[in-house]
Amino acid sequence: MQIKIFDLKGSEVGQLTLDPDLWDGAVNTRVLSQAVAVYRTNLRAGTASTKTRGDVSGGGRKPFKQKHTGRARAGSIRSPLWRHGGSVFGPRPRPFYSRLPQAIRRKALLESLKGKIRDQELVVLDQLAADTPKTKPFGELHKTFQVSRRSIIVLDEPSEILIKSLRNLKVFELCTAVTLNAFDVLNSDKVLLTKAALSRLETRVKEAQGSAPAPSAEQAASPSKPASPAKRTATKSNAAKRSPDASGH
Repeated sequence: MQIKIFDLKGSEVGQLTLDPDLWDGAVNTRVLSQAVAVYRTNLRAGTASTKTRGDVSGGGRKPFKQKHTGRARAGSIRSPLWRHGGSVFGPRPRPFYSRLPQAIRRKALLESLKGKIRDQELVVLDQLAADTPKTKPFGELHKTFQVSRRSIIVLDEPSEILIKSLRNLKVFELCTAVTLNAFDVLNSDKVLLTKAALSRLETRVKEAQGSAPAPSAEQAASPSKPASPAKRTATKSNAAKRSPDASGH
């Protein structure tokens, strides 16, 4: 699988060969859906709060006597049945954090990048470097690569000078290859990354692919054989000897 490499002026300067075992095939939307749901849940602040009858000011005195008024008995004006009373089963501050396994996070990152390559929304740059902190050399990036909405620039190990040069670009946000996740990729219009960043991302997703080793060719070719009748009979006899009923106790 080949992908083009561009310079800052939008001219093609070469091609990069991608590992077909990683980048070929259909996009796994099920993994992406699961990952995005967790990422969006973790964005929730969990600060919604309501007041119960114990939190509302006042209501410490019984509003009227218990009997002989013709009204329903009441012990507080802050009862949930009353106007201006407390709330019942309302939201309380709580954490919404949910942890996604590392293998699924990296798999979702791979699938999101595959989707960007399929939709031609991933641009590989030869390099991004700056000697002085100036935004002007990178000011035409959005026009060169036709970026009109929020996009991201992925760097490998950016220097402080390069960060200062790129952070003022309006439609771009900076990310590193180590911290990039599937939600950032899917939430952007285009993804611009350097060759070094792409290499680092390949290393990350390969670790996820190799977390579960595949069976060898011999194991796959020879199915597991069931136990022979003689072994099953011996196993049953040994179990009967060990059982309390067989020992006579």
